[in-house]
Amino acid sequence: MQRRTCLTQLTSLAALAASRSTLLAGSAALLGAPALAQSGPMRLVVPYPAGGPLDIVARALAARVRETLGQVIVENKPGAGGNIGADIVAKAAPDGRTIVLGAVATHAINRWLYSKLPYDPQKDFEPITLVARVPNVLVLETEASDRMGINNVADLISYAKRNPGELNYGSGGNGSAGHLAGELLRTQAGLKFTHVPFAGAAAAQLALLGGQVNFNFDNLASAAANIRSGKLKPLAVTGAKRSYAMPELPTMAESGLTGFAVDTWFGLFAPAKTPADTIAKLNAAYLDALKSTELRVVLTNLMAEPQGGTPAQLADLVTSELAKYKVLVASSGAKAD
Repeated sequence: MQRRTCLTQLTSLAALAASRSTLLAGSAALLGAPALAQSGPMRLVVPYPAGGPLDIVARALAARVRETLGQVIVENKPGAGGNIGADIVAKAAPDGRTIVLGAVATHAINRWLYSKLPYDPQKDFEPITLVARVPNVLVLETEASDRMGINNVADLISYAKRNPGELNYGSGGNGSAGHLAGELLRTQAGLKFTHVPFAGAAAAQLALLGGQVNFNFDNLASAAANIRSGKLKPLAVTGAKRSYAMPELPTMAESGLTGFAVDTWFGLFAPAKTPADTIAKLNAAYLDALKSTELRVVLTNLMAEPQGGTPAQLADLVTSELAKYKVLVASSGAKAD
């Protein structure tokens, strides 16, 4: 009798342990973390210096996915226009533990700007999700725009056609989004003006305010303070749609340049051959993060617009952007090496 009682107790304990194990496994699956968090912290590589927009967003994302993915360490690996950091991830193990916050430069522009890219922006990565887009804005120094009678894009085009070769514009460097936006304006409108590259967008804006150049395509976040103070006159934003931050500004397309769209975007990528189920877990975790109030506040402060979406949608964006910038970089003659 005593032996039977012991056997019954052991059976009950085994059933309880099995039930508890199943419950813990289910809870872990709900948290979405175990397989990815087993071997210590994950890495989120930012291919640009600390303190910049991508770095700020990456750190906010890392904080928000801690509950689902475990600890994520942000590593800044700047250099060569973002190529160094992107290449580190392209050559990392395809286990989802090392990913990159890539951008329009690393995954669309640099392919054509550098004669030798150490990675292929399509073949060497698995897209996870688009994170955000940041529009640029076409701006003139206010007194100069008043003097020239330029109050909108049509005025600028008309002035440039009446005075071929007189105008110039500044950018943060050859192959930058500001440079290529100017190139798109030149080719679409059939204009003649000169590109003046500077060592960074801040230097280009100072040159515009100082009258060294006539107009710029500047990042909306960096130009916003001078727009609001009245020092810069905005004519249009360069994205496919109006910016929530300054909805009164038309797009370049609305201003008569059909299909004009040049903005800064950034998204998450894993190494090629990362398993589909791992990509799905990463996509779900980062989409949840993008829906959070904290992330939206961070993006709003940068005048960035949260995106999200599927891996396939990001893959399609990379394909279309590569095609667009192949033409623009070739027509501009820009080279980074």
